Amino acid sequence: MTIKEIQEEIVDEFSMFDDWMQRYEYIIELGKNLPLIADQYKIEENLIKGCQSKVWVHAEEKNGSVVFTADSDAILTKGIIAILVRAFSNQSPKAILDADTDFIDAIGLKEHLSPTRANGLVSMIKQIKMYALAFQAKA
Repeated sequence: MTIKEIQEEIVDEFSMFDDWMQRYEYIIELGKNLPLIADQYKIEENLIKGCQSKVWVHAEEKNGSVVFTADSDAILTKGIIAILVRAFSNQSPKAILDADTDFIDAIGLKEHLSPTRANGLVSMIKQIKMYALAFQAKA
């Protein structure tokens, strides 16, 4: 699936919920199902700067695609990074760099987060794009 198709799938899933309490519960559920990052990658250099809670993102290149793993010490933040990992993992660096993040606004996520969490979300996206840029430069 393309990033756009995955993002549309996420938007469709969020549209099934009537209110934000249900959406928060869904985000938390997504976080619980996030494949865990290996402990060896829970290191300072994989921490996202600008996040209130601790968020680790690790990326590696496999067969021309960038594969992300992540974790957070905060349950809601873990759900947010789970959404981003789902949208961007197993895609080419170019596809990640070219992808927009309009789906975040389409599900209303940014407007329903505290300012510090919204900044953290922006920092997570920025880091994902930086990893893609690094892998593209290596290619």
